[in-house]
Amino acid sequence: MKKICYLFLAAFLLFPSLGFASQTIPIIQLTDDTINPVTSEYITKAIDRAELKQAPCLIIKLDTPGGLLNSTRSIVKRMLTSKVPLVVYISPNGAHAGSAGVFITYASHIAAMAPTTNIGAAHPIQYGKEKPQEAENWGELKDVLNEIKKSQEQEKDTKADKTSNDKTKEKSDYKTDDQTSADAPKKEEALQPDEHALESKLLNDTVAFIKGIAKERNRNVEWAVQSVVKSQSITETEAVEKGVVEIIAKDDLDLVAKLDGKTVLIDGQQITLNTKDAQLEYIPMDRRQKFFNILANPDIAYFLLILGFYGLLYEITHPGVIMPGVLGAIGMVLGLYSMQTLPVNYAGLSLVFIGLLLLVAEIFVPGIGALAFGGILSLVIGSFLLFDAVDPVMRVSIQSIIGVTGVATLLAMILVRLVYKSRNAKVISGKEGIVGEIGIVQHEIKAGAPGKVEIQGELWNAESKEEIKPGEKVQIVKVVGLTLHVIKVREE
Repeated sequence: MKKICYLFLAAFLLFPSLGFASQTIPIIQLTDDTINPVTSEYITKAIDRAELKQAPCLIIKLDTPGGLLNSTRSIVKRMLTSKVPLVVYISPNGAHAGSAGVFITYASHIAAMAPTTNIGAAHPIQYGKEKPQEAENWGELKDVLNEIKKSQEQEKDTKADKTSNDKTKEKSDYKTDDQTSADAPKKEEALQPDEHALESKLLNDTVAFIKGIAKERNRNVEWAVQSVVKSQSITETEAVEKGVVEIIAKDDLDLVAKLDGKTVLIDGQQITLNTKDAQLEYIPMDRRQKFFNILANPDIAYFLLILGFYGLLYEITHPGVIMPGVLGAIGMVLGLYSMQTLPVNYAGLSLVFIGLLLLVAEIFVPGIGALAFGGILSLVIGSFLLFDAVDPVMRVSIQSIIGVTGVATLLAMILVRLVYKSRNAKVISGKEGIVGEIGIVQHEIKAGAPGKVEIQGELWNAESKEEIKPGEKVQIVKVVGLTLHVIKVREE
């Protein structure tokens, strides 16, 4: 019997995973990071690791202004198939889950928020697209809302056997089905379509996306639709009341304590969280992810592209300096890599390069600033169209565009001014350079008989229609061959 106990003890010590799952809770954190391919990789790999280690749950601390819709879909798809409970915690105090953050929060098994945080504003925005007919958009959105109300009416029929006392207890912001039905005209009247709503196809696709997630995780469908349609945003208290999140926690330890005993549904099975004695393991981005996450910033990609171009241009115009060319090539390559992680509009990219080339052409091609003006205009338009992203945070900021185009405009103005001055400047060398200059007669000049004039330290043959004595001053009128045609300078 003792031998059997020893064997079990040895197996337990050597293979602790056979006795129980890991009691270490991994935590990953997005601190004001956009949702992009790098952060998508960071989250999905964390889920894979949590599943491999059989962690009690995975906590995703979220603070994001939004990001790419494609990356958001990748994250949500992985979260919906997770084998471990996922907890999204909007933290720290003052953080927010905007735009893409709403979808990620809704896809979690348990959602929590820290005090003074907010969630919402998931309305998709498409830059540079034609504004659709609002009536058409609103008609399609009303169909979505009507579908929600029909589902609520069906729930009413299934709960018809409940007493009126039970219905009275279900007050607060969650309205009863009778109230919902009575308020339906008011809701339709209040939910006016956003006057800046763009393509209905994109909007309704996003509405369907958030609806599916909300139904899967049994969260407030109506508010999810409102967040997309009307860009509504709510505080942590309102989020709990509306059934958007389940927990308000002041810090990580408070969250872990409140998670203990919570149940979630995974693959049709109820799983109860046991986090009472769990340890927290913070998993930051690795160096590679941190570096490429910086490059995934549209402003950084934009600056790398512009500075890389200027570096290469300087090397071409000043051969042998080397360093600007090397740095320019590195900047250009990194900028082009960043383009791969961002939704590049190649028309915008082409306009940016055309604008830069026109600014360079202004230096070499005679003109009055037309090429420079066209280059600046092309650069501005291309900068606005460079990244075809739904979320504004994934486009080049106005400040960056103003900064780059401002510097380009200043340089162009300086170059145009220098070119203009050089073209209108007086010639100071060769024959043309002495026309209009004053010289002194060295040998007498007679009508029809040339003499000698000293000018700029040189002696020239000179002719005149009048007689001019040595020592008198003359002004050069023109140069014919090696002979100067002069006139006498009259002393006043």
